[in-house]
Amino acid sequence: MLDILFVTDFVCPYCLVAKEALRQSLEELGMEAEITLQPLELTAEPEPRVDTCHDERRKAHYQLLVEPCKELGLDMKLPPNICPRPYTRLAFEGYFYAKEQGKGEVYGDKVYRAYFIDEKDIGDMELLSDLAAESGLDREDFKQALIDGIYGKEEKEAVRHSREDLKVKSVPTIYIDGKEITLKTYTKTEMTGILRTYQ
Repeated sequence: MLDILFVTDFVCPYCLVAKEALRQSLEELGMEAEITLQPLELTAEPEPRVDTCHDERRKAHYQLLVEPCKELGLDMKLPPNICPRPYTRLAFEGYFYAKEQGKGEVYGDKVYRAYFIDEKDIGDMELLSDLAAESGLDREDFKQALIDGIYGKEEKEAVRHSREDLKVKSVPTIYIDGKEITLKTYTKTEMTGILRTYQ
């Protein structure tokens, strides 16, 4: 089984595309993997939230993802009409709760899709609690954990580890069995080719 560390932020469109390409490629090749999401908040509180809706340069860069999205069946909004872009600290605290309950990957995928496909505000605690419930978690227990900040230290330490120990400069940064891989096109074809070298 492959050990995959996926350094990400839930508001990074490249991350969702890479994650879906990874999921579909693993399935096609019949390979098993343990995928761990490693948080790296692109905008940490209290830094000003970013307006992606009116950033033409950013929108132009997102065009790289149009064809991979079609190939992968992702109806992504590039960017979503949520302005400014949400903070993701709470979403990641929720991820650590979900991970502890064995639902980390399910919850994480729902958070990505809520933002990029359904155009929901993933900085909102009520929405995150709904996504937790959809993931098979206890909604009220999840919400109380966020209110109490139970996973706050763990989330903060994870972000610090990404920045200072791993020295990650951009997301996604993906390590397969400890080795960093490089993506250029974000296509399933590219990801499948990379994974074949681990068979």
